[in-house]
Amino acid sequence: MTALDDEVRVIDAGRPPARFARGWHCLGLADAFKDGRPHEIEAFGTRLVVFQGRDDGALHVLNAYCPHMGGNLAQGTVKGDAVACPFHDWRWAGDGRCAGVPYARRVPPRARTRAWTALERNRQLFVWNDPEGNPPPPGVTIPELPGIHGPGAAEWSDWTWKTLRVEGSHCREIVDNVVDMAHFYYVHYAFPEYFKNVFDGHVATQYMESSPRGDMELGTLSAGRLRSDASYHGPSYMIDHLHSDVGGGLEMEIVLINCHYPIDENSFLLQYGAIVKRLPGMTDEQAADAARLTAEGATVGFEQDVEIWRNKTRIDNPLLTEEDGPVYQLRRWYEQFYVDAADVKDEMTRRFEFEVDTRRANEAWHAEVAENLARRAAGPAEAS
Repeated sequence: MTALDDEVRVIDAGRPPARFARGWHCLGLADAFKDGRPHEIEAFGTRLVVFQGRDDGALHVLNAYCPHMGGNLAQGTVKGDAVACPFHDWRWAGDGRCAGVPYARRVPPRARTRAWTALERNRQLFVWNDPEGNPPPPGVTIPELPGIHGPGAAEWSDWTWKTLRVEGSHCREIVDNVVDMAHFYYVHYAFPEYFKNVFDGHVATQYMESSPRGDMELGTLSAGRLRSDASYHGPSYMIDHLHSDVGGGLEMEIVLINCHYPIDENSFLLQYGAIVKRLPGMTDEQAADAARLTAEGATVGFEQDVEIWRNKTRIDNPLLTEEDGPVYQLRRWYEQFYVDAADVKDEMTRRFEFEVDTRRANEAWHAEVAENLARRAAGPAEAS
């Protein structure tokens, strides 16, 4: 026996990054912020206020705490195109400048607060985060969805939308799922029959074709085969184009959004929603119901993920097999969002492709499902 034989793999838990990812982060459906009131968002280790100007109609995002005496602007009111602090009524415009102090003769010349760059796209509100304070480069904008924009938008349902606060986990946990073929069987009860990753620039994509496990009833978005083309556009916003076999030779087209923003270095808000393209003869109500069922299926899957995250350890040196996929390559891609723009290396953005050979996994998994079904059919006596 050699010293190598006695060597025990020690987990390196590492530490979460001390900064938050550079990129666009979705704060939620835009209409949720268009009710005439200011809204508080806990994100990026601080608190933000989102409000819609009454005159310009635009959504604005500012630091939530008033630079005057620290009042929380989210507890104030919207007055014209400004948000008014509940403490002393100082007014703050969408560009971060103080728009007025009703009781004062003049506004202090340095009266400014941070205004965050905001974007409305796909009927959602995004905010740009950059620890260096740089504006977003043009090549990283959020894609427009055909189900929202363009002449075919009327064929699609409205958004469903759900949120889930995840404590004790860094955002990297959910991004790791991009390459994790095997967990779809053990956690989400599906058979991944085709699985490929492509990383290119700021986009990381997972291509998967799967069918549901016959010994489970929960965790799948479809009763039949499912094709998924899911891409992270930057560090936190995934667009998943789903094609679901619904029987009778029909295929339902679904767009599932999976996005998140960091609350602090060790918690994040997970958000997800779906729109469904109407099948021939499908009513608005039926399309809305299909979108709701899709979101409910996603809820089951994400809740299963969260339960894993809450009970696992962070691990910077995972011990992998070939079938575990390109975990280290994905993390190298992900690192580009946590370093200064000048420190982004070619290896982080260079195109990379990897296809997992799923044959061995499927042989083992089909055998396990068959055994489970046989044991279930035999009844309690056989099981004992």
